[in-house]
Amino acid sequence: MVQLAIVEDEIEYADRLKQYLEQYSKESGHEFQLSFFTDGDEIVENYQARYDIILMDINMKFMDGMTAAEEIRKVDPEVVIIFITNMTQYAIRGYAVDALDYVLKPVTYFAFSQRLDRAIERMRRRNRHYLTISVHGGAQKLDIGQICFAESHGHNITFHLKTENYTTIGTMKEIENKLVEEGFFRCNKGCLVNLEYVDGIRDSCAVVHGEYLAISRARKGDFLKAITDYIGENMK
Repeated sequence: MVQLAIVEDEIEYADRLKQYLEQYSKESGHEFQLSFFTDGDEIVENYQARYDIILMDINMKFMDGMTAAEEIRKVDPEVVIIFITNMTQYAIRGYAVDALDYVLKPVTYFAFSQRLDRAIERMRRRNRHYLTISVHGGAQKLDIGQICFAESHGHNITFHLKTENYTTIGTMKEIENKLVEEGFFRCNKGCLVNLEYVDGIRDSCAVVHGEYLAISRARKGDFLKAITDYIGENMK
C-alpha cells in the first residue's frame, strides 16, 4: 500500500488527481492510501514521516509548495515529492528540495502516469534503506546507512547515528528483525551493531565509530564470524 498525500488548493485538480490515481491503480496493480490537504501549512503542521509520495501544488494561499517542501525535508529526507504547477520556472527550483519531477497544469493522465512510474521506482529502490521510527510528537525516518549502532534501555531503543541520536519505544528483537538484512549484528543482548562501522576489536569490545561496545562471551564467536563474512561480501 502506497501512502500518498495530495496537497492542492483547487478542488477540481484534487479530484482529477484522485481519478488519475484510481485509473493508475487499476492499470498497475498498486494500491494507494490517500490523504488530502488544501494548503502547504496543513501538511507541514504536525508532519509525520509516513508518506511515500507527496503531490504538491506550488502556488497556494498560506504556504506555497516550495516552502512546505523545505520544511518537510528537515524531518523526511526520503519522501518522493512531485510538484504540480502552471509555471515551469518555479518547478525547476524543486531541485533544491530534491523533488523528483513536476507536472504542468493542465495535468494529462499520460504525463501524470509517467511521473508516478518514476516515483514508484524511486520508492521501491529506497524503501529498504530507511527505517521509520516513532519519536516524541510524530515519526522520524532514519537513513540506515548512517546508523552506527542501536542499544536498548528498558523499553526504549536509542539509535546512534553518525551525527545525532534518536530514541523510540520498542524491543531489540523487533529492531534486529528489521535490520539484520542490512548488515547489523548483535554484539551483546542489548546492542545491535552496524558492521560497516566496526573499526576493530579491543579488550573484548567492538570499536564502533569511536565507542567501545562489549562483546558478550556467548556471542563472540558468531560476532567475529559475522564481521569476517561481511568484509568478505563487501570486497567482492
